[in-house]
Amino acid sequence: MALPPLDLPTYGLVSLGGVTAGLSLFAWDFTRWWASHKKRLTVKALSALMPQLLCISYGALLILCAGGIVGAIADWSLWSTNPVGDIVYGLGATTPNVTRASHLALTPGGHAAVIVITVVLLAVCSRRGFRWDFVRQILSGVSLGLASSIAGFVGIIVAPTVSWAGDFVMGLL
Repeated sequence: MALPPLDLPTYGLVSLGGVTAGLSLFAWDFTRWWASHKKRLTVKALSALMPQLLCISYGALLILCAGGIVGAIADWSLWSTNPVGDIVYGLGATTPNVTRASHLALTPGGHAAVIVITVVLLAVCSRRGFRWDFVRQILSGVSLGLASSIAGFVGIIVAPTVSWAGDFVMGLL
């Protein structure tokens, strides 16, 4: 006796609404940064933008993790941003799937590097306190990491770089 198929949400797919949610999360912090630094763009002002870009890159890496606790949390985050973006984007209408046709995969060294990066991020947050701007930008990276458009560009650049670095360090061990 076969069980009927369950209609569960699909992980690893991003909708246009999910990309909209990710871009909106990025736009929130970028707009606040721009409003406070638009008169003088100095090196110090640009360095204030760096944590946002690093958190977006980290979020894109998380969604490319194959499994484990880190991958499951990223999948759950993507699963939650898609419906929120679908509701906001289409006012309840469905939105198309905009997932990249070919998935980037992290190598075993890349997965190890993501764990090390996670530990570093947790160490920074435990020292400086909980930061909602980090959470927003990590969710933004999770939502944009699989997108096929320019929004997914961060995943195309960051994944091979982290995989290479992780494999290089693993080769030295």
